[in-house]
Amino acid sequence: MANYNVSGLITLAELSKLKKNSWCVYILKCSDSTYYTGITNNVERRIQQHNTNKGAKYTKGRGPFSLVYQENCKNRAEASRKEYEIKKLSLAGKNSLINAYK
Repeated sequence: MANYNVSGLITLAELSKLKKNSWCVYILKCSDSTYYTGITNNVERRIQQHNTNKGAKYTKGRGPFSLVYQENCKNRAEASRKEYEIKKLSLAGKNSLINAYK
């Protein structure tokens, strides 16, 4: 018999797999007040990489960072599409998105 969560709709193993493999798009505010947009399946790990200069080339020397926006996506492809849309936004558009998130 499988272990089920309280609702009984999904097994705990399936729930765990969903958490580990869920992708998101995120925006970091750099110490120089610029924004960096990226995707990951582990936000905490990725921010730590940015803070230790092991993240993206753009973020090297721009830390510390603050997470100002995060949006969960169904899969990596959706996260990449959303990242592309955000990167096309003007600064005002990014600020509006971030303010709506707060």
